[in-house]
Amino acid sequence: MPTAIITGITGQDGSYLAELLLNKGYRVIGVARRSSTVNYERIEHFVDDITVVQGDLQDQGSLLSLLEEYKPTEVYNLAAQSFVPTSWNQPALTGDVTALGVTRMLEAIRFVNSKIRFYQASSSEMFGKVMEVPQSEDTPFYPRSPYGVAKVYGHWITVNYRESFDMFATSGILFNHESPRRGMEFVTRKISNAVANIKLGKTKELRLGNLEAQRDWGFAGDYVEAMWLMLQQDHPDNYVIGTGETHSVREFCEIAFAHADLDYKEFVVMDEKFYRPAEVDLLISDPSKARMALKWEPAVSFKELVTMMVDSDLARLKR
Repeated sequence: MPTAIITGITGQDGSYLAELLLNKGYRVIGVARRSSTVNYERIEHFVDDITVVQGDLQDQGSLLSLLEEYKPTEVYNLAAQSFVPTSWNQPALTGDVTALGVTRMLEAIRFVNSKIRFYQASSSEMFGKVMEVPQSEDTPFYPRSPYGVAKVYGHWITVNYRESFDMFATSGILFNHESPRRGMEFVTRKISNAVANIKLGKTKELRLGNLEAQRDWGFAGDYVEAMWLMLQQDHPDNYVIGTGETHSVREFCEIAFAHADLDYKEFVVMDEKFYRPAEVDLLISDPSKARMALKWEPAVSFKELVTMMVDSDLARLKR
């Protein structure tokens, strides 16, 4: 039975990845930061099938102890300060966790067992002010937020350890991926939750920033399969994961509200408070390398993703 350590186990991606690995017969060790109240909402339906331990990307000692005790064959580093607006309010913290945290984990692996296979969750936010459309593994980075800058560091330190120490260190450059488990602070979940609340008469409006912002949105459950596939290859590499399609926030609203028999124009209010200090340009992936090398394809369409999220929030609020 292979053993996998997942940092960020209580997050959206961590929960879907843990489910996938359990179905493949892995022993799953989930890492969660110490806090007075740990939120197990996303993993409560399988928490008895995994081992949840305390660890922190800001604490080198805890990472060394984890690797020495559980002797994993694979480590998936999904933990980060991952909300872009918060990275502007807490840039130093974002850098320490999202950037230097990767180095601490790589150093721990190098010290304990350099044969452990490592996955780093990189991000399309690294492309920021895009140098070309669509973006591939060879597109230069131009991050436009402290989060994007931190992810660029994490990406390149992963490549550096791979090339310097012959480690199996792979970087997955994932474009936006959403699900019913997405945090309420993210615009997609903010929309689906608002649709459900408006439909049930609990609120009357939804305030959003730039409705013309466009993203390459896919389903998180599809994307974690790509993470696993990357660590099953003969050699480590970098892979762009996305749908190759782009959609605007306005289009997301249109589909979400229409699914509940509502007109988004009657409820959505544009509010400059939610605009980014520096907006990213047109983020759209070129996932052809992943499709060829990993034989990976997204299964859930954009419309299916949006309606899935609305249905989930409606069901939750009705309960």
